[in-house]
Formats: sequence, C-alpha cells, structure tokens
Amino acid sequence: MAGPMQSAPAMVRTATGIGLVALAIGLLAQLLFIDAGLGINVPIATAALLAAGWVVRDPAGPAPRPLDAWLAPGALILSAFVSLRGDATLVALDILGAMVLAGAALVSFGGLRVLERPFAGILELGGRLALSGLSAGRRPLVALAAALPRLRRGSRAGELAPIIRGLLIAVPLVILFVALFSAADAVFAQITKDLFDWDLDLGPLPGRLVVIAVTAWVAAGLLTHVARGEEAALGAPSEGGTGNRFSLGSAETVTVLVVLDFLFIGFVVLQGTYLFGGRDTLDASGLTYAEYARRGFFELLAVAFLVGGLILGAERFVRDRSPAYVGTAISLVVLTIVVLASAFLRLRLYQDAYGWTELRFYVLAAIAWLAIGAVMAVLTLWTDRSRWLLHGMVLLSFAFGLAFNVIGPLKLIAEQNIGRAIHPERVAPGGQTGLDTYYLAYLGDDALAVVAENVCALPVSLQARAIEAVQVWTDEIGHDGPGKAWQAWNLSREVARDVRVPDCAASAE
Repeated sequence: MAGPMQSAPAMVRTATGIGLVALAIGLLAQLLFIDAGLGINVPIATAALLAAGWVVRDPAGPAPRPLDAWLAPGALILSAFVSLRGDATLVALDILGAMVLAGAALVSFGGLRVLERPFAGILELGGRLALSGLSAGRRPLVALAAALPRLRRGSRAGELAPIIRGLLIAVPLVILFVALFSAADAVFAQITKDLFDWDLDLGPLPGRLVVIAVTAWVAAGLLTHVARGEEAALGAPSEGGTGNRFSLGSAETVTVLVVLDFLFIGFVVLQGTYLFGGRDTLDASGLTYAEYARRGFFELLAVAFLVGGLILGAERFVRDRSPAYVGTAISLVVLTIVVLASAFLRLRLYQDAYGWTELRFYVLAAIAWLAIGAVMAVLTLWTDRSRWLLHGMVLLSFAFGLAFNVIGPLKLIAEQNIGRAIHPERVAPGGQTGLDTYYLAYLGDDALAVVAENVCALPVSLQARAIEAVQVWTDEIGHDGPGKAWQAWNLSREVARDVRVPDCAASAE
C-alpha cells in the first residue's frame, strides 16, 4: 500500500503510476506517427517503450540475465535501420524484429530469463506478454481514472464520479452501436447524420485521440507485465497478492445500461414507425424495395451478439446486483429482442424477394438462436442464475444442431427455390423470379432428388438448364471413386446415385 514515504520508483510501479507512464507513451505515439511516414520515429518510439519498461521494473529484483542483456540494444539497432533503409520489405522485417526483441527485453526487465528457456517456454512468455498488452491495460488505466475522484471523497464531485465513469465507459459503446444501427437502417443513418451534421472540422484530432487511447492501453498492459515480473509469469494475483478481480460498481454499470437503453429505445421507436408498418411506410421512407431488403440484418445480428457479450461481462464484473442494475439489464435484453425482430423481418423480405441460400438459412437460424437465448437471459437475470446462461446456450446449440440434421437445410433450400420458380406468385413485388440452376448444382447430394423430381414442373424456359444441372450432378457422383468405397457409405449419396436425369418430353406425353 502506498504511503507518504513511498519512493519515487515504487510510486511509478503502482497502477496509477503505470497509467500515467502509458498515457505519456500514447501522447508521444500520436506526435510521432500521425501524418508521418516511417523513419526516425520508429527508434524513438522503441527507445521510449524500453525506457518506460526499465523505469517501472522492480530495482530490487534480479537484473536481466547476461544472455538477455543484448535484447534491448538489438531492438534499438533494428529499429534504427528503419530510418536508414528505403527497402519496404527490409523495413517491415526490421520493424517485426525490433518488436520481437523489444518484447523479449521487457520480459527480461521483469527479472525473467528469456533465452535460457526452451523454445516452447519462450513462446509461452511471448503469448503472456501479448495477452497483457491486449487485456491487462484496463488495470492501470482504470486506476488512473479512479484516482481523481478519490481526492475529494464525500464531495458532490465524488458522488457524481461513478456516473461520470459510467458515461465514459458508455461513449465507445454508443459510438459502436450507432455505427451498426446506421449501417443497418437508412432512416436511422439519416437521422444520425442530421443530428451530427455540424460545421465543425476537428481535423486530425479524432485520429490522434484513437492513437493515444490504443497505444496507452497496450503500453499499460506491457508495463504492468514488467512491473509484476515473476508474478505475471506464474499467473499470480496482480494487485498486492489479494487475488481480487477487476470489478465495476453498480452506479457505473447502471449508467452504461441506461445510456444504451435510451439508444435502443430510439432505434426501436423508429422501427415501429415504418419497419412494422408495411409497404406504405416503407415507400414513404424513400427506400426502394431492393435497397430495404438488402440492408441491415447482418449489422443487427452483430448488435445482438455484442449485447450478449456486454450482459455476460456486466454479470461477471458488477459488484452489486441492485434492482436498478437488474431492471436496466433486462430492459436492454428485451429491446434487443425487438432488434432481432427487425432483423427477422428484413431477412424474410429478402427471402421473399430473392429466394433462399445456405447463408440466409443459417442467418435465420442465428436470429432464432439469439432470440431464444435472449429470453433465457431475461429469466436468468431475473432469478440471479446468469452463471448458467452459457450452459443453456450450449444445450440450445445442440438442439439446433439436431434440428438442422432433421430438416436438411440444403433440401429445404432446393424445395423453396423450386417452389418459387413453379409458383411465381409467391415472389414478392419487386423481387426476382426464375431459378438459379448454377446454385442448385452447388447444393450437393441432399438437394439432387428434390431437383430431379420437380424439373418437369418448372416453366419450360427453365427446364433445360435444370436438367443440365442434374446431369452434371449425376456424372460427378458416377465418377466419384472414393465415394463408392464401403467405408464412405452415406445415405444421401446413395439416394443421389439412384437419381436419373428426367425426360420431361416423355412425361408430357
């Protein structure tokens, strides 16, 4: 625990100190690399990272082993060549080598042997360092963010601090979901554009902020690994040996969920005004049928997956499952179910207009899987049994797998597309009629019998191409030597072998 007599190096090794050093590296990175090519900025950045690692190391710990002493100078030498050579391939190799050596040097600064280990052990250390760079950055940066409010605990600013932290956490999430909703829905995109269509030129500032944030995050994780040294390698607790995991307060979590709830409510209300209103409101939105049918369901699926991850993360890290937290979490899941309904309606319109494909079948299945999982999430959140949610999703996935095998997706796709060709009145207005015989030929053994049985019922203009597809199919099966081996027996393949090319002229007689 930091006290008033704590030394300067020890203060730097605290989570807040590492956060400040990482932030300084982020500021340096945007200065060096924004609007600049590769050159002397690479060795400067390498030297800064190595210097920071040397500063945050434990001076009372073991020094780098003699075999590892050359790693830091080697990284500097390779990085310096970036400013001397103009060969793009050579520069890329120099940068890669400098990154590897700098990472190994940072590990050695933590008191760990590097080159004395077996090769597998070196790879393991590299993996741990990479994981620290990607995930451990939250510890020092969260500590840095929490340090200022603690300076005046009990004041009004201190009481608002959890909400402020929650809003800061919510900002990148809101940006992400707004981007997905805008990509999924033209009307929402236009509203977003109108809201933020300010005559404000921020120039390179957004890019610089992104570079600062990403670099500081990764640097914080790497420096935390150096400061922990042997503890990091052995997987020991990171904070004073207590083993306490990272957690979020209820106020911060509720703030994030409330912000997202309002964003989702806005999107759902928008959907209610025209998405569920039929073709009249669709026409009023200014979208053509084709534009509308093609747009949105993949982005909305991504939204649902992200919400699932967010809820699981909140359940993992929230300290207090207050009624406000449970209510806002359930509200977000319910709103996500409406988003899934929007994705389903879009996909149904797409299928009505353009027919079925294997991808569309599995997207539809994913929507159903997510919708059932969302209902399970509501129940487990309400009963405080969210720890069983992933178990339930595994069982649900198994049930879906059984259902796929019973249904036969490729057989279903062939039936649906041939039915559309035979009965063009099933095609929605503005949709595409006809039959993609090349795609039918791609579907394989499960669909062959369906195609052969229905060829003669197709419009005459489509029969010749469909018969050709069946012929190609049967020829391939006939020449499939490995598939004829008894070890390769397969029911669908055996049924397909018995299929004969239909003679529609004889059938007509």
